[in-house]
Amino acid sequence: MTIEGQKTAANSGGIKYGMIGGGRGSFIGSVHRKAIAMDGLAELAAGCFSNDPENTIETGESLGLSHRRLYGDYRKMIRTEAKHPDKIDFIVIVTPNNSHYPIARLALENGFHVVCDKPLATSIKQARELGALAKKKDLLFAVTYAYTGYPIVRHMREMVAKGDLGMIRFVAAEYPQDWLATLLEKTGQKQSAWRTDPKQAGISNCVGDIGSHIENMVSHVTGLEIRSLLARLDRFGEGRVLDDNASILVEYKGGAKGSYWSSQIAVGHDNGFRVRIYGTKGSLEWAQEDPNYCKVAYVDRPTVRLSRGRDDLYPAAGKLSRLPSGHPEGYFECFANTYSAFALALQKKKAGRRLTAEDLDFPNVDDGIRGVKFIEKCVESSRRGAAWVKF
Repeated sequence: MTIEGQKTAANSGGIKYGMIGGGRGSFIGSVHRKAIAMDGLAELAAGCFSNDPENTIETGESLGLSHRRLYGDYRKMIRTEAKHPDKIDFIVIVTPNNSHYPIARLALENGFHVVCDKPLATSIKQARELGALAKKKDLLFAVTYAYTGYPIVRHMREMVAKGDLGMIRFVAAEYPQDWLATLLEKTGQKQSAWRTDPKQAGISNCVGDIGSHIENMVSHVTGLEIRSLLARLDRFGEGRVLDDNASILVEYKGGAKGSYWSSQIAVGHDNGFRVRIYGTKGSLEWAQEDPNYCKVAYVDRPTVRLSRGRDDLYPAAGKLSRLPSGHPEGYFECFANTYSAFALALQKKKAGRRLTAEDLDFPNVDDGIRGVKFIEKCVESSRRGAAWVKF
């Protein structure tokens, strides 16, 4: 077996993928590869892991790939793989934000299904173009808002949909981190350097990076649609041109209200993604750093703490659970659940079978488009002096 478990599995169905980005020094690329390998539903067969050819070769060798399937340029990789007798089926994009659109567009144009890290693109125009092209080419397109792959999160979605909480009145969500509390980008640290650079990150850092996760999670669990929002984006780091803290008020269609806070300068917080949902009958509270549990409070009965492993979950959620109670499932597993759904849908599609809504229950290109729109509207509101803007 090669490093990171990239071995062809008996149940892969012959599905192969290529990765663009994710070379030596990358955090998220390794996460994606390990998550895909967890269920053995796809095999890594090609890669352009870095703009540095030496990095790509070293990464590819460590993963057991043939030198003939390693590429120094993503354009060459996509065009060559499209004609390969044993061509890959989908492409995973784990590069800085500004390159998502050109890579995804070329992949779709050459007939590849796509899995892209968020945000989908750096403008709503680009995002919509990708959505239209994927539809035209009849290709699957996933965007890795992978936190929705936690079993408890899926159970929460079912609870809201079945009316267990009554009518939703208010949502309070926050995503505080402290990794940019100092000027880390001045030290040469790779992640902070590109995320604070508008040429690579786009028009937003904090909202684009973690605030977009809030929008996606709330939409996924509640089904609420934003009608308007008011945002104030702050730049506390000296010399920064992109936001590192954001406060956002939201009004939803139907009358519910919301408050979002995302921050990368919140000293004392590692990755404190938390969502609270308040309805007329009860409420839900979930924290990403303790993802196997959620608190459920009711108007007329005692508050309970649901366990992913111990308690009965709705079937759509229960099938995602992998381990018995008391054995934590976490970040890799939620990514793996996203990739498992995508790969199984792709297997079915390759076999010529009709895909159902259940088959397609993973974050898709429409989620990606909405996420980019959210980012743009937050920036627009902040630039207008924290004014309400229609969504």
